[in-house]
Amino acid sequence: MRVERLDYDLPPELVAQSPAAERDAARLMVVDARGETHATIRELAEHVVPGSLIVLNDTKVLRARILGVKEGTLGRTEIFLVRKIEEASSGPSPDPNGAPFQRWRAMGRASKPLRPGARVVKGRLVVEIEGKADDGLFSVRLTAREGTVEDALREAGQVPLPPYIKRDVSAADEERYQTVFARAEGAVAAPTAGLHVTKPLLRALEERGCEIATCTLHVGLGTFQPVTVDDLDDHPMHSDWFEVTPELAAAIERARARGAPVVAVGTTVVRALESARDDGRPGHVRACAEETRILIQPGHRFSVVDGLVTNFHLPRSTLLALVCAFAGTDRVLEAYREAVRARYRFFSYGDAMLLRRAP
Repeated sequence: MRVERLDYDLPPELVAQSPAAERDAARLMVVDARGETHATIRELAEHVVPGSLIVLNDTKVLRARILGVKEGTLGRTEIFLVRKIEEASSGPSPDPNGAPFQRWRAMGRASKPLRPGARVVKGRLVVEIEGKADDGLFSVRLTAREGTVEDALREAGQVPLPPYIKRDVSAADEERYQTVFARAEGAVAAPTAGLHVTKPLLRALEERGCEIATCTLHVGLGTFQPVTVDDLDDHPMHSDWFEVTPELAAAIERARARGAPVVAVGTTVVRALESARDDGRPGHVRACAEETRILIQPGHRFSVVDGLVTNFHLPRSTLLALVCAFAGTDRVLEAYREAVRARYRFFSYGDAMLLRRAP
């Protein structure tokens, strides 16, 4: 797909800098063959087919941004953890004392270049620069001066807000940049459609006969990776780790048996379910835990997902390409133009839309 087809005009003041006052108070645009209907997230259950299977991403966002100082020079340094590579709860370890450690790929910046052997300290956490990896990221090793690495990272790290949120992290972000059902720690960005979901909303969906299930996809920094090519076929798609459990596979089988649609809450759920598709049984999935580099763009033949709740995405992005593939490029871009006219809020802390799969 030509990337220029994914462009639209967005006034900068529509980029949400903070979440709605309440999670389910965000606006919801329902898009179908008749056009656009304006509602709120609280009304989502009224717009979902009774008996639907609702699938959520239960990944939990790490405090992946570390603002520390270089040991010895005290130069201020920022480390942004991107992807965990290795973990050892005890030796053998590169640490001479056999201490527990985690090895990560990370981005880093400081007043002077970061070199192998440099140690960045924040509280009990120590981040040692081991070198540059083939992907251009640093290889770093995390240890704790006392206690566990996990606890030291939780104390030292900050919530990794997206780059288009132009303010400092606040105490409210600790709660609001995390879903209420987050369980599996490992993401460095939130599955943002899920940020709108509340426990009362889940109860309302269940009262409508819907079944609730979860998958896990650890959202990586690649979700913000800009598209710099003219054709998406040439874009080097990032990888994310995901898991579809036997329980979720069984829930999808039950939905198919009763003729109910599968509704994904977020593009990350779409990526997981379409990556786990069972080609021998259209509409079903394999139970699996693996990496995916799937790039969904117009022309993709969807097998599993029938409905999608999603936020509004950046122009010229792979996530917007996924949404266009799902509901039709012309329909989606017209809905985006309507969202701009109606002053919807965009991106991670913004409003959402409900889409049904294009025929």
